[in-house]
Amino acid sequence: MYQLDHLADVARKAVRIGHELIKTARPETVTEKTDRDTFTDVDVRIEREIRAYLAEATPDIGFVGEEEGRSDRAANSAYLWGLDPIDGTANFVHGIPLCGISLALVRGAHTIVGAVSLPYLELHYSAVAGRGSFVNGKRLTASGTTELAKSIVAMGDYALGENAVEKNRQRIALTAELAAQVERVRMFGSAAHDLVWLAEGRVDAAIILSNKPLDLAAGILIAREAGVLVIDSTGSEHTSTSTHTIAVAPGISSKLLALVRSVMRMG
Repeated sequence: MYQLDHLADVARKAVRIGHELIKTARPETVTEKTDRDTFTDVDVRIEREIRAYLAEATPDIGFVGEEEGRSDRAANSAYLWGLDPIDGTANFVHGIPLCGISLALVRGAHTIVGAVSLPYLELHYSAVAGRGSFVNGKRLTASGTTELAKSIVAMGDYALGENAVEKNRQRIALTAELAAQVERVRMFGSAAHDLVWLAEGRVDAAIILSNKPLDLAAGILIAREAGVLVIDSTGSEHTSTSTHTIAVAPGISSKLLALVRSVMRMG
Protein backbone atom coordinates (compact mmCIF):
# COMPACT_ATOMS: atom_id res chain seq x y z
CA MET A 1 0.00 0.00 0.00
CA TYR A 2 1.02 3.62 -0.36
CA GLN A 3 3.37 5.26 2.14
CA LEU A 4 2.20 8.44 3.88
CA ASP A 5 5.21 10.41 2.65
CA HIS A 6 4.36 9.44 -0.91
CA LEU A 7 0.69 10.37 -0.45
CA ALA A 8 1.66 13.76 1.00
CA ASP A 9 3.87 14.39 -2.02
CA VAL A 10 1.00 13.43 -4.33
CA ALA A 11 -1.32 15.84 -2.50
CA ARG A 12 1.15 18.71 -2.79
CA LYS A 13 1.62 18.08 -6.50
CA ALA A 14 -2.13 17.86 -7.02
CA VAL A 15 -2.93 21.24 -5.49
CA ARG A 16 -0.13 22.82 -7.53
CA ILE A 17 -2.12 21.88 -10.64
CA GLY A 18 -4.94 24.07 -9.39
CA HIS A 19 -2.47 26.69 -8.22
CA GLU A 20 -1.17 27.25 -11.73
CA LEU A 21 -4.63 27.22 -13.32
CA ILE A 22 -6.01 29.85 -10.97
CA LYS A 23 -3.04 32.12 -11.62
CA THR A 24 -3.35 31.89 -15.38
CA ALA A 25 -7.12 31.66 -15.96
CA ARG A 26 -10.09 33.95 -15.55
CA PRO A 27 -13.64 32.56 -15.41
CA GLU A 28 -15.56 32.57 -18.68
CA THR A 29 -18.78 31.13 -17.24
CA VAL A 30 -20.30 31.53 -13.77
CA THR A 31 -23.09 29.11 -12.87
CA GLU A 32 -25.43 29.43 -9.89
CA LYS A 33 -25.72 26.30 -7.73
CA THR A 34 -28.05 27.73 -5.09
CA ASP A 35 -28.98 31.18 -3.85
CA ARG A 36 -25.89 33.33 -4.64
CA ASP A 37 -23.59 30.30 -4.44
CA THR A 38 -21.75 29.80 -7.73
CA PHE A 39 -19.10 27.79 -9.51
CA THR A 40 -17.10 28.60 -12.62
CA ASP A 41 -15.64 26.80 -15.59
CA VAL A 42 -12.26 27.13 -13.84
CA ASP A 43 -13.56 25.22 -10.78
CA VAL A 44 -14.64 22.40 -13.08
CA ARG A 45 -11.38 22.39 -15.05
CA ILE A 46 -9.28 22.26 -11.87
CA GLU A 47 -11.38 19.45 -10.46
CA ARG A 48 -11.13 17.38 -13.65
CA GLU A 49 -7.37 17.84 -14.00
CA ILE A 50 -6.67 17.00 -10.36
CA ARG A 51 -9.06 14.04 -10.53
CA ALA A 52 -7.18 12.72 -13.58
CA TYR A 53 -3.78 13.21 -11.92
CA LEU A 54 -4.89 11.41 -8.73
CA ALA A 55 -6.46 8.56 -10.72
CA GLU A 56 -3.06 7.96 -12.31
CA ALA A 57 -0.95 8.53 -9.20
CA THR A 58 -3.20 6.62 -6.76
CA PRO A 59 -5.53 4.42 -8.83
CA ASP A 60 -6.82 2.47 -5.82
CA ILE A 61 -8.00 5.55 -3.90
CA GLY A 62 -11.48 7.02 -4.34
CA PHE A 63 -12.18 10.65 -5.13
CA VAL A 64 -14.97 13.12 -4.42
CA GLY A 65 -15.00 16.66 -5.74
CA GLU A 66 -17.03 19.72 -4.80
CA GLU A 67 -18.41 20.20 -8.30
CA GLU A 68 -18.76 16.78 -9.95
CA GLY A 69 -19.05 14.39 -7.04
CA ARG A 70 -17.63 10.91 -6.54
CA SER A 71 -15.55 8.71 -8.80
CA ASP A 72 -16.54 5.12 -9.46
CA ARG A 73 -13.67 3.99 -7.23
CA ALA A 74 -14.92 5.90 -4.18
CA ALA A 75 -17.50 3.34 -3.02
CA ASN A 76 -15.01 0.48 -2.58
CA SER A 77 -11.96 2.37 -1.34
CA ALA A 78 -10.80 2.53 2.28
CA TYR A 79 -9.21 5.88 1.44
CA LEU A 80 -10.83 8.91 -0.17
CA TRP A 81 -9.44 12.09 -1.70
CA GLY A 82 -11.72 15.09 -1.09
CA LEU A 83 -11.21 18.23 -3.19
CA ASP A 84 -12.53 21.76 -3.10
CA PRO A 85 -11.09 23.09 -6.38
CA ILE A 86 -11.57 26.76 -5.50
CA ASP A 87 -12.39 27.65 -1.92
CA GLY A 88 -13.50 31.27 -2.15
CA THR A 89 -15.08 31.15 -5.61
CA ALA A 90 -16.90 34.46 -5.07
CA ASN A 91 -13.54 36.12 -4.35
CA PHE A 92 -12.06 34.51 -7.47
CA VAL A 93 -14.91 35.69 -9.69
CA HIS A 94 -14.55 39.27 -8.45
CA GLY A 95 -10.75 39.32 -8.71
CA ILE A 96 -10.19 39.34 -4.94
CA PRO A 97 -6.90 37.47 -4.40
CA LEU A 98 -8.13 35.35 -1.48
CA CYS A 99 -8.96 31.86 -2.67
CA GLY A 100 -7.31 28.47 -2.54
CA ILE A 101 -7.26 24.82 -3.52
CA SER A 102 -7.96 22.39 -0.69
CA LEU A 103 -7.30 18.63 -0.87
CA ALA A 104 -7.62 16.07 1.92
CA LEU A 105 -7.01 12.35 2.12
CA VAL A 106 -9.44 10.68 4.50
CA ARG A 107 -9.46 7.19 5.93
CA GLY A 108 -12.72 6.42 7.69
CA ALA A 109 -13.48 9.39 9.92
CA HIS A 110 -9.89 10.64 10.02
CA THR A 111 -8.00 13.00 7.74
CA ILE A 112 -4.45 11.73 7.32
CA VAL A 113 -3.05 14.11 4.68
CA GLY A 114 -3.98 17.68 3.84
CA ALA A 115 -2.71 20.21 1.31
CA VAL A 116 -3.85 23.78 0.69
CA SER A 117 -2.41 26.18 -1.87
CA LEU A 118 -3.07 29.95 -1.93
CA PRO A 119 -2.07 30.83 -5.50
CA TYR A 120 -2.06 34.62 -5.42
CA LEU A 121 0.16 34.60 -2.32
CA GLU A 122 2.48 31.74 -3.39
CA LEU A 123 1.82 29.92 -0.12
CA HIS A 124 1.77 26.09 -0.05
CA TYR A 125 0.56 24.38 3.13
CA SER A 126 0.57 20.68 3.95
CA ALA A 127 0.28 18.28 6.86
CA VAL A 128 0.45 14.57 7.65
CA ALA A 129 -1.37 13.34 10.76
CA GLY A 130 1.06 13.14 13.67
CA ARG A 131 3.94 14.74 11.78
CA GLY A 132 3.27 18.48 11.98
CA SER A 133 2.24 21.01 9.37
CA PHE A 134 4.30 23.21 7.08
CA VAL A 135 4.16 26.23 4.77
CA ASN A 136 6.72 26.42 1.97
CA GLY A 137 8.85 23.94 3.93
CA LYS A 138 8.69 25.85 7.25
CA ARG A 139 7.08 24.20 10.26
CA LEU A 140 3.93 25.90 11.53
CA THR A 141 3.09 26.81 15.12
CA ALA A 142 -0.18 28.30 16.31
CA SER A 143 -0.35 31.70 17.97
CA GLY A 144 0.68 31.98 21.61
CA THR A 145 -1.92 34.66 22.30
CA THR A 146 -3.53 34.49 25.75
CA GLU A 147 -5.74 37.62 25.67
CA LEU A 148 -8.95 38.03 23.70
CA ALA A 149 -8.33 41.77 23.51
CA LYS A 150 -5.14 41.11 21.54
CA SER A 151 -6.65 38.49 19.22
CA ILE A 152 -7.56 38.55 15.54
CA VAL A 153 -10.59 36.34 14.89
CA ALA A 154 -11.58 35.18 11.41
CA MET A 155 -15.32 34.83 10.93
CA GLY A 156 -16.79 32.49 8.32
CA ASP A 157 -19.17 33.71 5.64
CA TYR A 158 -22.75 34.59 6.43
CA ALA A 159 -25.35 32.02 5.45
CA LEU A 160 -27.09 31.83 2.07
CA GLY A 161 -30.14 29.94 0.91
CA GLU A 162 -32.76 28.29 3.10
CA ASN A 163 -33.17 29.75 6.62
CA ALA A 164 -30.37 32.24 5.92
CA VAL A 165 -32.16 35.09 7.73
CA GLU A 166 -32.47 33.10 10.94
CA LYS A 167 -28.94 31.70 10.74
CA ASN A 168 -27.50 35.15 10.12
CA ARG A 169 -29.15 36.63 13.20
CA GLN A 170 -26.89 34.36 15.22
CA ARG A 171 -23.83 35.14 13.09
CA ILE A 172 -24.42 38.88 13.36
CA ALA A 173 -24.94 38.63 17.12
CA LEU A 174 -21.69 36.71 17.44
CA THR A 175 -19.85 39.22 15.23
CA ALA A 176 -21.09 42.06 17.45
CA GLU A 177 -19.96 40.31 20.62
CA LEU A 178 -16.56 39.55 19.13
CA ALA A 179 -16.19 43.17 17.98
CA ALA A 180 -16.70 44.27 21.57
CA GLN A 181 -14.04 41.96 22.99
CA VAL A 182 -11.31 41.08 20.49
CA GLU A 183 -8.75 43.26 18.73
CA ARG A 184 -10.24 42.78 15.26
CA VAL A 185 -12.76 40.58 13.42
CA ARG A 186 -11.87 39.58 9.85
CA MET A 187 -13.92 37.87 7.14
CA PHE A 188 -11.66 36.58 4.36
CA GLY A 189 -14.34 34.66 2.43
CA SER A 190 -12.35 31.43 2.34
CA ALA A 191 -12.30 28.77 5.06
CA ALA A 192 -8.98 27.54 3.69
CA HIS A 193 -7.41 30.94 4.40
CA ASP A 194 -8.99 31.07 7.86
CA LEU A 195 -7.61 27.70 8.92
CA VAL A 196 -4.12 27.76 7.42
CA TRP A 197 -3.54 31.33 8.60
CA LEU A 198 -4.62 30.18 12.05
CA ALA A 199 -2.06 27.38 11.83
CA GLU A 200 0.55 29.95 10.86
CA GLY A 201 -0.32 32.32 13.72
CA ARG A 202 -1.54 35.12 11.43
CA VAL A 203 -4.93 34.93 13.18
CA ASP A 204 -5.80 33.57 16.60
CA ALA A 205 -9.15 31.90 15.96
CA ALA A 206 -11.52 30.95 13.15
CA ILE A 207 -15.25 30.63 13.74
CA ILE A 208 -17.29 28.89 11.03
CA LEU A 209 -20.92 28.35 12.03
CA SER A 210 -21.30 25.42 9.67
CA ASN A 211 -19.41 22.26 8.86
CA LYS A 212 -18.64 21.30 5.28
CA PRO A 213 -16.18 18.40 5.58
CA LEU A 214 -15.04 18.60 1.96
CA ASP A 215 -14.11 22.27 2.35
CA LEU A 216 -12.61 22.05 5.82
CA ALA A 217 -10.83 18.69 6.22
CA ALA A 218 -7.41 19.73 4.88
CA GLY A 219 -7.38 23.05 6.73
CA ILE A 220 -8.46 21.42 9.98
CA LEU A 221 -5.64 18.87 9.80
CA ILE A 222 -3.09 21.60 9.04
CA ALA A 223 -4.40 23.67 11.96
CA ARG A 224 -4.44 20.77 14.41
CA GLU A 225 -0.92 19.72 13.47
CA ALA A 226 0.21 23.27 14.33
CA GLY A 227 -1.31 23.00 17.81
CA VAL A 228 -4.71 24.57 17.17
CA LEU A 229 -7.71 23.30 19.13
CA VAL A 230 -10.62 22.44 16.80
CA ILE A 231 -13.96 21.88 18.51
CA ASP A 232 -17.70 22.24 18.06
CA SER A 233 -19.57 25.10 19.76
CA THR A 234 -20.51 22.58 22.49
CA GLY A 235 -16.84 22.18 23.39
CA SER A 236 -16.71 18.63 22.00
CA GLU A 237 -13.95 17.57 19.65
CA HIS A 238 -14.78 18.56 16.09
CA THR A 239 -15.74 15.72 13.74
CA SER A 240 -17.32 15.44 10.31
CA THR A 241 -20.74 15.38 12.00
CA SER A 242 -20.23 18.51 14.12
CA THR A 243 -22.68 21.36 13.64
CA HIS A 244 -20.16 24.19 13.91
CA THR A 245 -16.41 24.63 13.52
CA ILE A 246 -14.51 26.54 16.20
CA ALA A 247 -10.74 26.57 15.69
CA VAL A 248 -8.70 28.49 18.22
CA ALA A 249 -5.20 28.97 19.61
CA PRO A 250 -4.92 27.13 22.94
CA GLY A 251 -4.22 30.24 25.02
CA ILE A 252 -7.62 31.80 24.35
CA SER A 253 -9.70 28.65 23.82
CA SER A 254 -11.67 28.72 27.07
CA LYS A 255 -12.45 32.44 26.83
CA LEU A 256 -13.48 32.28 23.18
CA LEU A 257 -15.62 29.18 23.66
CA ALA A 258 -17.39 30.84 26.59
CA LEU A 259 -18.13 33.85 24.37
CA VAL A 260 -19.45 31.69 21.54
CA ARG A 261 -21.63 29.59 23.83
CA SER A 262 -23.12 32.64 25.52
CA VAL A 263 -24.27 33.96 22.13
CA MET A 264 -25.58 30.53 21.10
CA ARG A 265 -27.68 30.31 24.28
CA MET A 266 -29.17 33.74 23.64
CA GLY A 267 -29.99 32.70 20.07
